[in-house]
Amino acid sequence: MHAAAPNPASLDDDALLGRIRAGDRDAFSLLMRRYNRRLYRVARSVLRDDAEAEDALQDAYLQAYRALPAFRGEAALGTWLTRIVVNAALMRQRKTGRLAEVIELAADYGAEAAVPHSPDDSPSDAEQPDLAAFRGQTRRLIETGIDKLPAAFRTVFVLRAVEELTVEETADTLGIPEATVRTRYFRARAMLREALAREIDFAIEDAFGFDGARCDRIVDTVRRRLDVEWGV
Repeated sequence: MHAAAPNPASLDDDALLGRIRAGDRDAFSLLMRRYNRRLYRVARSVLRDDAEAEDALQDAYLQAYRALPAFRGEAALGTWLTRIVVNAALMRQRKTGRLAEVIELAADYGAEAAVPHSPDDSPSDAEQPDLAAFRGQTRRLIETGIDKLPAAFRTVFVLRAVEELTVEETADTLGIPEATVRTRYFRARAMLREALAREIDFAIEDAFGFDGARCDRIVDTVRRRLDVEWGV
């Protein structure tokens, strides 16, 4: 009696690579699905554009597929793929003439306090549309804040805070010292916190707005009620 074939989704990266090298296209599709989210986020952290990030990711996958025979596993597969995506995103950025920021590998900034992460969606959101809408607005606000971070900090922040890579993994992926990862990450969190604080301050000023239609409605209603009392 033959043992059941393992579920491809349960295969580790090495086993999956073996199938890909043997010509299993479905295995490569599974590999893409396994890393899509991380790699898309990394590409977008460089390009700050959804469509451009998708195109860069597609280019990177093609490059990775062609280079797989030469992959020897000196780095983790995810690290290797991320490097390819970063390079593909930077190349696309140069081609489109939008390379406005240069990543200074030697840049170093002091650590500062943390900013809270965006709250995760929960099943109860379906029963609380107001809460779901608020979280959606908060998520968009944070995404906008991340987009405004300098390039050197943005990619580090996405890898550390969004994808939750360790300091060591992030340093290995980007080819920078661990100390640089730490300082950029803390600085990025501080800048994001400051940006969110400014947005909150502006929002507080507009809270419970009373001018415009609301003000007119209250004045008109009171005037009508007074007219009744005055017999007008």
